[in-house]
Order: sequence, then C-alpha cells, then structure tokens
Amino acid sequence: MVRESTLELPEIMPILPNPNGVVYPYTIIPRTITSSETVELVDDAVRGDKMIGLVCVKKIGDRQIAPADLYRTGTITGIDRLYRFPGDIIRLHLRGLARFRILEFIDSNAPYLLARVKRLETVYPQSDIELDAWQNTIVMQLKQIFELTRSIPDDSQFMELSDDPEKLSFLAASRIEANIEDKQKILEADSILERLRQLSGIMEKEIRILKLRNKIQGQVRNEIEKDQKEYILKEQLKAIQKELGGEFDNPEAEELKERVSKKKLPDQVRKAADEELDRLTRMHPGIPEVAVIRNYVEWILSLPWMESTKDNLNITRARSVLEKDHYDLKDVKERVLEFLAVRKLNPEGKAPILCFVGPPGVGKTSMGRSIARSLSRKFVRLSLGGVHDEAEIRGHRRTYIGAMPGKIIQGLKEAGSNNPVFMLDEVDKIGSDFRGDPTSALLEVLDPEQNYSFRDNYMNVPFDLSSVQFITTANRLDTIPSPLKDRMEIIRIPGYTADEKLEIARRYLVRRQMINAGLTSKTLRFRKSGIKLMISAHTREAGVRELERTIGKICRKTAMRLAEGNDDLVIVNPSRLHEFLGPKKFTRERIADKSCIGVAVGLAWTPAGGEILLIETIVMEGKGDLKLTGQLGQVMKESAHAALSWIRTHSIKYGIDIDFKKVDIHLHVPAGATPKDGPSAGVAITISMLSALTRKPVVADMAVTGEISLQGKVMPVGGIKEKILGALAAGISKVFIPEENGRNLDEIPQNIRTKIKFELVKNVQDVIPSLIPGLKEVDR
Repeated sequence: MVRESTLELPEIMPILPNPNGVVYPYTIIPRTITSSETVELVDDAVRGDKMIGLVCVKKIGDRQIAPADLYRTGTITGIDRLYRFPGDIIRLHLRGLARFRILEFIDSNAPYLLARVKRLETVYPQSDIELDAWQNTIVMQLKQIFELTRSIPDDSQFMELSDDPEKLSFLAASRIEANIEDKQKILEADSILERLRQLSGIMEKEIRILKLRNKIQGQVRNEIEKDQKEYILKEQLKAIQKELGGEFDNPEAEELKERVSKKKLPDQVRKAADEELDRLTRMHPGIPEVAVIRNYVEWILSLPWMESTKDNLNITRARSVLEKDHYDLKDVKERVLEFLAVRKLNPEGKAPILCFVGPPGVGKTSMGRSIARSLSRKFVRLSLGGVHDEAEIRGHRRTYIGAMPGKIIQGLKEAGSNNPVFMLDEVDKIGSDFRGDPTSALLEVLDPEQNYSFRDNYMNVPFDLSSVQFITTANRLDTIPSPLKDRMEIIRIPGYTADEKLEIARRYLVRRQMINAGLTSKTLRFRKSGIKLMISAHTREAGVRELERTIGKICRKTAMRLAEGNDDLVIVNPSRLHEFLGPKKFTRERIADKSCIGVAVGLAWTPAGGEILLIETIVMEGKGDLKLTGQLGQVMKESAHAALSWIRTHSIKYGIDIDFKKVDIHLHVPAGATPKDGPSAGVAITISMLSALTRKPVVADMAVTGEISLQGKVMPVGGIKEKILGALAAGISKVFIPEENGRNLDEIPQNIRTKIKFELVKNVQDVIPSLIPGLKEVDR
C-alpha cells in the first residue's frame, strides 16, 4: 500500500552533490556555498520552485565530481533560509522533503548538473501489527542510544517520532553512526518494514559499540580517579612530613623512575626496580639506606639485560682473523670455526664452555681476544688467580656495608652487551677458605643448563648468561675440581718448538716491539740466526713471553743509541747478542761424547718444554740400601724401587752375580736444586741400574721414556711432543717410547720426524739390546 503525498516535483531538477554523507527527508541540512557554479545553481533555484536535489557522492577524489560518482537515489530539499555574505558566499538551511530517483542526467549550458527525476513513495504493509512492533523497537533502541550517549533530544520532536513511521525511520537514521553504504540502503528502501529492519540492525550494532565504549571510558575514569586519589594522598603525606620535620622531595627518585621507564628490562627486573623506587620516594634523603637503594637501581640501569651485539658468522673472515693473530694452534682455531658453523645453522644453540690448558706464554688469553674479534663480540677478562672468596663471583648481599655485585656482573657491565666473550683466566689457581669455595659458584656460571637464570647475591634477580661465550684458561688440570672440569671442553695448547718460536718472533714479536720503541727497519733488523740463539741461550720457556721481553730489551737499547745521535743500522746476529744481552743465561743438558757405564738418558716434561735427564747409578759395598738423590718426588722414588725389583728378578738372565744384601746402589739425577717427579723415567732408571750392575756402557745418543711395571711392561706417559723436541735439541738421535704412545707421534711436526728416529716398545727387554749393546743374555 502506497500513501499519497501532496508535494509536487518538477520534472527536471538541479542536482547538488553532497560529499558529507546521506541526507534524509524531515532533516535540516546547513550548507555553505563558495563555488561560482553552485552559487548560480542556488540563484536559479530561488528564482524557480526553491527545490534542490541532494545526492550523496560514492567516493571523494581529487578530480571533479561526475555523474558516475553519484548514487541514483537522493533527497529533495527545499530552501528554508538563505544568507548572503561578501565574496559570493551563501549560507543555506535546506529542509529534506522527499526521496527521488534520477532517471537520467541532461546536457545543458548550465554550469551545474541537471537531471530528469522521479519521486519515490514509501510502501506500507496491509496490517499495522508488524509495523507497530518494528516502530516500538526503533523507539526503544533510540532511547537506549540517547541514554548511552547522554544526549537529550527536543521533547516535542521526540514525542512525534512514534506517530509517523516514515518520519521515525529517517530521523532515527540521521542520528546514528554508520557507514555511507548502510545509510544509503536505508534511503533507497521503498518498503517501510525493510527500512525499519535495516535500521534496527544498524542501531543494535551501535548500541553494542556504545556500551563497550562506555565500559572502557569507565575503566579509564576509575584509573584516573585512582591516580588522582594517590596524588592527593601523596601531597597530604608530604604536608605531614613537612610538619614533622622536613620536606621529603627527592628529585633523584623522579629521575631514576624516568630512566627505568625508558630502559628495556625483563618483567622480574622491572618489578624489583619499581619496588625499590617506591621505597626511595617514601624515604628522607638523609637516611643512609637511600644511597643503598640508589646504587642498586643504578646497577640495574647500567647492566645490558637485553642489549646484545650481532654475531659475525662469516667463517672465511673468522679464519683470516685467527690466522692473522696467532701462529699454529690448529686445534683451537678449528674448534672456534666449528662453533661458528654450528651457530650459523642453529642460532639458538648453546655455546660450549672452552678451557685452554697449556704452559704460560703460549697465547691462551690473546686467543680469547681473537675469538671475540672474529665473532665481532665484546671481550671481557677476569683473572681468578688467588681468588678465595665466593662473593668475588656471586657478589655480596646488600645488607653489608659497601656491598656490590660479583665479578661476573661487573664484567657484563664493562662489556655493555649480554653476549660477550668472557675469559676466566687462571681457573686452576682458585683457592678456598672459610669464606667459601669460588669454584662451587662457578659451577652454575659454567653450566649451559643453569646459567640462563644466574642470580647474583647483590642483584637478587636472575640474569641470563646463556648467550655469553665463556672461555677459561689454566696451566694444569690436576688442581681443577672434577665437577668444574666436567663442565668444560678441554683444549690443550702445548709449548712451542724452537722453529715455531722463530716464526712467531718474526711475524709478531719483532714488529710489535719495534713499534713500541718507535723503530723502523732502517734502524734495526733481526737475523734468523740471532733470534735462534736468543731462543736457545737467553730464554727457557714453553711460550714466548720471555722471548718478547728479550726482543724488547734489544729494541730499547737501540732506541737509546738512536736518541744519543747514533743512527747507524743495527743488525742483530749471533755475534752481536752478547753486546745487547750479555753472556748466555742457559745451556742445555747435552749428551756425553761417549758411552758411559751407569749413565742412561731419560726424558722429562717441564713447563718450559722437554728436557733430557742424565740418570746416574753407581754400585758400592754396603748393606743392601738404595740411595736416591737429586730432589726426587715420591712417584719417581717408587719407580726406582720397581726398577730394582725387576732387575733382581732377572739378575740370573743378565749374568748379575752380586749379593744385593752386601752392596748399596746410589741413583742420582743431576740438577739437584730442581724438584723432579713422575713415572716416565722408570725405564731409563732400569737401564741405568742394569748398566751399573753389569758394568756394560749405555749408548750415549739414545734416550728412552716410559713407566715400568714389575712385569717389565713399558707403560704410556704424557708430554711426548715436548720430550722429543727436548731430545732433538740435546743431540739425541733415537728415542724409545711406549707402544701406546704411538698415536702421539702425529703431533710431531713433519720436519722434526726426519731429524730423529723413533722406536715403539712394549717391554723393557725390547730396549736393552739397543741401549746396552754389550749386554748379552746368559743361557740357562
């Protein structure tokens, strides 16, 4: 059913695009006109029937609006009021009258759009029951919107809403927030029921949005009221404190709060910092505890909780860096490159705990710096030598005066990142006393399964150490507790050979010391022969520290000559070493020129490298005693007793016709001021005693190493590489080593293998024919 209207429309109507949204009948629309084309449209309308068709623009762009940009359904408006202002500006009040549809646009000479239009009528249902129901629903929803938005409509207008469903639908649609497409659909709906149905759905959605918005605003308002309440209470507290004896203003607390708010911190750390700052704001600045809290918060702010450096995983570059910084040390370099390869494939993998074990001066600490440089990480070094207090590692509790974090946390602050290369130097020299055992504290630090939550006693919050690359160094392993040793991957760095020292000196030491002294190749040069003599006669070490100091001494003396005006070129060769360094400081133990009775050559390992041991034995009348001299250790003494027992057991076989109860055997190892110990001289002691008892000489240029058992077996020993190098330096031509030590021959440089012979032996009887060629077994 269609209800007729008395409003008559012209067939052709001026069209005014409306970019501000959909306009409905029964509404008042204010509009300001500034363009000349639109001013002409208004003037023509005023001279005519005072009607203008308003049509919503689909999409607003930069170009001029064309007919294709407009919807086809719009609202007929009448000019209710018109105000003119200087500059051809018109202010209009338009009243929505009815809906219309554009049939077609008409070409004309007018500067505005003209269209042939048709009026649209609203279709009503036959029965008013459903219409009344929808009408009541819209009224209730509109009331809810008014309540939620706290807007109060004009009472008379609001009372009229329920009388006319069409007016109700358009006025309600004009009051709701919806997108242009949904509002246009309401305007285009001819059926009043369909229009009300669409309107109700949009209003229901808006009601839900308004309720949620009010809920959020309520929560925000409560928070604001809570903050205002706290502020008022704090101001009252300040006033009370002022009356009680002073203003407690603490600008430092406010500054710290601001810095904490800007710092990236884990949640647990931020909570601890906020708690301390709350305490700080409530304290009088003169209380001693204020300084304690301030220092604690400063430590939190200074630590790199979430700051890290990006790893450089370029293996080619890392290899180049390691080769440039260090000569040889293949095992260490290979392990570092393996770590880089694994890190590249699995960035979340756990870093291994490496332990470099070797004598002083072989480059353990400097290798750590090179590893950090190859990874592009920061480097931190902590010397543990002489540390006795556990608090040095884990820190002191804040209850103590002058408390501070442990060395681990201090090192991370120094690094400024949470993933540095952290070197723990001299881990084998840690002590323990009544203050605790520092090695026990290191168990957590050096365990990848635990150190992700390392808790320093001072900080009392967990710090993640899992990204730190820990490297430890040691000169020996026997003083490191087993649980700590078990957490580390041991990499041995042996002492350097003379040839390796020569290369290191030429590549690194000479250049570094000349730069330190301000010298160039025009003023000082080192010959290979001079460096070789320096290594053999003026230094005695496994590393190169003393060698570098010796080279530095020559550089300083040359610099002094240059400063005095003598700019002659100095060439360091063997003939000039005495001028700079004085007489030779060391002479190696050399083998005898000829074979001797009772003198056998053994091999020993020392921190400075391998050495030969001349073991001497004499037999004399006595009471069956075995005398041992030369500062021999307990293990070496037991080896001598084991050797004598084996000889007495086999005395008939080798023709020894002596009553052992009537003779004394005296065994001596020269260099009596130097302590000696270990089982590796057992076979050499046996040969020395056997030679003295049988009166048969021992070959002078052969040496032997190995532990002896009571059955005569030659047991494996350590330090094979160093011992063979020492034997070669002493003039030995052949070395006998235990068969099980054959695998250690791979460690010997190829150029050394060609200069000395090796023979693997299983039993002491395999050695006797070669070392004591004049001794024959007696037929039974």
